[in-house]
Amino acid sequence: MRLTTTTALALVALATPALAEEVNLYSYRQPELLQPLTDAFTEATGIEVNVAYIDKGLEERLVAEGDRSPADLIFTVDISRLASAVDAGVTQPVQSDVLEANVPAQYRDPDGQWFGLTTRARIVYASKDRVDPSEITTYEDLADPKWEGRICSRSGMHDYNIALVTAMIHHHGEEYAKTWIEGLKNNLARKPQGNDRAQVKAIWAGECDISLGNTYYMGQMLNDPEQVEWANSVNVLFPVFEGGGTHVNISGVAMTKAAPNRENALKMMEFLTTPEAQEVYAHANYEYPIAPGTEADDLVKGWGSFTADDVNLMTLAALRGDALRLMEEVDFDG
Repeated sequence: MRLTTTTALALVALATPALAEEVNLYSYRQPELLQPLTDAFTEATGIEVNVAYIDKGLEERLVAEGDRSPADLIFTVDISRLASAVDAGVTQPVQSDVLEANVPAQYRDPDGQWFGLTTRARIVYASKDRVDPSEITTYEDLADPKWEGRICSRSGMHDYNIALVTAMIHHHGEEYAKTWIEGLKNNLARKPQGNDRAQVKAIWAGECDISLGNTYYMGQMLNDPEQVEWANSVNVLFPVFEGGGTHVNISGVAMTKAAPNRENALKMMEFLTTPEAQEVYAHANYEYPIAPGTEADDLVKGWGSFTADDVNLMTLAALRGDALRLMEEVDFDG
């Protein structure tokens, strides 16, 4: 009997074992940082997780792939990257009672395009030998001339510093924020360079007394034999905005517009906000879980408590262009 192409394909399909249930992630975070989570999810659901680490150009890749994209979920850090994915039209809104119950309103997109998973605070690292912790209570104070020649910073154009400036604009307006950036620049001990850990190294070496940084870097330094001495040379301080709280940013997840495994993707999003997964993720990355009733890792709790600024992060994302322009006008890195 002569088989038609359609019949042959049907017989091949019947003879081929069904593919395992899966979900595909594009991640700005290294796969090893997600491994504890993906393993826990697979163990709980039987759904295999495939992770593609993408260092840059994630939105461009999704746009190029279009409806053919294999990606179901985007994992990223920083609100600006989540907002960029939304602006690029590569995400889709998700409605879930579980997600809305587990993710506080300020840590999720009002339209359901993305959901926060953990937070990190933008804090001050201060020399234990040369800075009294009581000297630093607000971000605004960092522009005070008393800190002239005593502050180290990474590039002002980096996402973490731009996010802090958006919050300054939100609280005080553009004119104040520009003056604050100018004051901060005037207080630098050296030209902006390196990452957040490089600033702590500079404090340890006596090049400066304080720097801005994310909380989780302390955990990373304390677990690196080469860097533990840097970490032990500084205190972790939690400044606030005048009339506000401590600035935080997030790691987050969004469902792609194509999402070929949408049901599995939703299951994973919901799983990631459960207390079990939240604490696994927070422990692996030295960040703060956001689901109600969850606690940070003991090491992280040892750095102290703080009250997070309660502004919705999408409000800050909308100010990103203004923050970039102010940094350029001041020529912070120059």
